[in-house]
Amino acid sequence: MRSLVRPAQYLALAVYLVFLGFPLVWLVSASVKSSGELNSLSVSLLPQEWHWDNYAQALERQGIVRSAFNSLVVALLSTALVIVIALPASYVLARVKGKVRMAGVAWILVSQVFPVVLIILPLFLVLRTLRLTDSLVGLTLVHMTYMLPFALWMLQGYVAAVPVELEEAGAVDGAGRLTVLRSIVFPLLTPGIIATAMFSFVSSWNEFFFALVLLQSPENYTLPITLKMFIGGEGKVALGPLAAGAVLAAIPSIVFFSLLRRKLTSGLMAGAVKR
Repeated sequence: MRSLVRPAQYLALAVYLVFLGFPLVWLVSASVKSSGELNSLSVSLLPQEWHWDNYAQALERQGIVRSAFNSLVVALLSTALVIVIALPASYVLARVKGKVRMAGVAWILVSQVFPVVLIILPLFLVLRTLRLTDSLVGLTLVHMTYMLPFALWMLQGYVAAVPVELEEAGAVDGAGRLTVLRSIVFPLLTPGIIATAMFSFVSSWNEFFFALVLLQSPENYTLPITLKMFIGGEGKVALGPLAAGAVLAAIPSIVFFSLLRRKLTSGLMAGAVKR
């Protein structure tokens, strides 16, 4: 029986990878198919004819490059703001006991209860008062506020896993509180910071509803809004260019994950050594 455990594990992993990767493979396949083949009843993974012009149409139509730049700016800025705010706040949430922690946990839980559709109207009114509607700055602040509770919840778990004895040892050696945080605690939180940054970036990059309500000018559209424009007014969808645009939209997330994956691995090794 033991000899069958390892093959079974590899088989389960292979099935899981196929399950995760098949939608992406199908999307790439659809991006190089003709409209007639996509609208036909025949189903095949490989296209009968390769139509690379779908990518050219996706890049030419609807200003997808400009929208991708807008999405990148909003995602990077909101992610940076989330990390800067959540990192010290999560330390307080994990280390301080009593009413402060209870209030913080209550705020996190309550913020996750209400659906977005219930808060979009008052949020729009507040941003209109601040003259931040139809602007990337306002959208960045909205994304940051929306992602902050979950980021706090993620990071406080990593902070709680850092032994308090390490901070006490640093204090005994004469290090101040800021020195202990900068030299001991925060380096050990590198995996958690990277994981939170990944979550925040992807959430902001794929966000659709806030951008749909808050943005009116085409020059401020983010990528999800621009991809929606491939659906015509009568419900007619340009499937080939839409699939090509979706493939292009997935590239920045894949690159972001690839870059941070190395940092995540090095952070885990560094954390293991410092512990």
